[in-house]
Amino acid sequence: MLSRAAARLWLALSIVMLAVRAAGAQTPPGHADHVMPANSPGWTWGVDAEAFADANLQERKFRDIHRIESQNWFMLAASRALGRARLDARGMLSGEAYTLHLYGSPQVFQTGETYNGLALIDYQHPHDVIMGASARLEWPLGSAWRMFVDGGPVGSPAIGPAPFMHRPSAGPNPTAPLSHHSFDSTHITHGVITLGLVRGPVTFEASAFHGREPDEDRLRVEFGPIDSYAARVAWQRGAWHGQVSGAHIKFPSQTEFTDAELVNTSVDWSGRWRGRPLTWLAAFGLHREPAFSLTSPAVFVEGTWQQSEASRVYVRGEWLRKDILTLGGYDPPGFNHPHILSTIGALTVGYERRLTAKGWTDLAVGADATGYYRDPNLDEPYGHPWSFHVFFRFGVSNGSHAGMSMPGMH
Repeated sequence: MLSRAAARLWLALSIVMLAVRAAGAQTPPGHADHVMPANSPGWTWGVDAEAFADANLQERKFRDIHRIESQNWFMLAASRALGRARLDARGMLSGEAYTLHLYGSPQVFQTGETYNGLALIDYQHPHDVIMGASARLEWPLGSAWRMFVDGGPVGSPAIGPAPFMHRPSAGPNPTAPLSHHSFDSTHITHGVITLGLVRGPVTFEASAFHGREPDEDRLRVEFGPIDSYAARVAWQRGAWHGQVSGAHIKFPSQTEFTDAELVNTSVDWSGRWRGRPLTWLAAFGLHREPAFSLTSPAVFVEGTWQQSEASRVYVRGEWLRKDILTLGGYDPPGFNHPHILSTIGALTVGYERRLTAKGWTDLAVGADATGYYRDPNLDEPYGHPWSFHVFFRFGVSNGSHAGMSMPGMH
């Protein structure tokens, strides 16, 4: 068991290192904050990657779960001017299909997607190998407006804030939020097209996309009909960013014969506190399943503070209602089995210490602990659960995130 876990961690780190070498990571010392010019004149490139070597301890009634695993992702972006227009291309890969168990990473009260056709509960699924493959073309319309078209075979529709792995407020945290299905679970969408308008600090955008969540084949892109839609209004003023968005998603889950509706809003801020960098995000969302007359609210807050040159602290708090006890019914259309919602609270506190930094790369060690509130109806199966992580984080970045952010969240 240990040798298999060690092999998974070694593979994750190897994927990142090979990708960096393929991208030509030859930046001189002291120039990590500048965009690297590509070999072709006019192109600029951005590289951003994370690989966690994680000891994951989930303590709960009846069954504690301990795993050695690796969450990881690699992003590459290219950007260039085309006359008065600008083209951004983005790609994102993950090795989690090989560095996590087939059913994913243990996480108390987490839900989403399936394993062997059954709804996952208490596990965060592995991400697909191809997490993103999309492009954006933006051009001016007169002196005040700009227009863009964004999308591709694997992209992110205009829903919610940036996904958690893209957010500075979640930088050192390896764990997906319990409430991500109210905000950013659509960040891997197989087939998406977005049209948008930008005027000054405000962006208006609308998406059409394939609503089904990825299946258990992490190597395949599951193309399907464009059957869902979303819209978002985003704004930016100095260190402040905000968005309001909504979506109707056609039959997202393989285990529930119902559409889903999302409405959420978020605000984030990046600045300095006590002379050191601080970034935080707060969000509120509603997840509705009209066929079952279910509405699940979620409140979410997270933040990261660079306490010193080498130290970061991070916090995440969540309060939500979700189906744990009766999830995934496989009922035929028109049949409504009971759905029992439970109130869940989670508070995570973590610390990361950088061990070394050289050029584009840095290596850090960290740990966090999560305590939970749970409804009395979850007392019998869960008791009083706790979660702990101890991890090494290997990061790669050339300081340029051009084209890596969500549409409308520049």
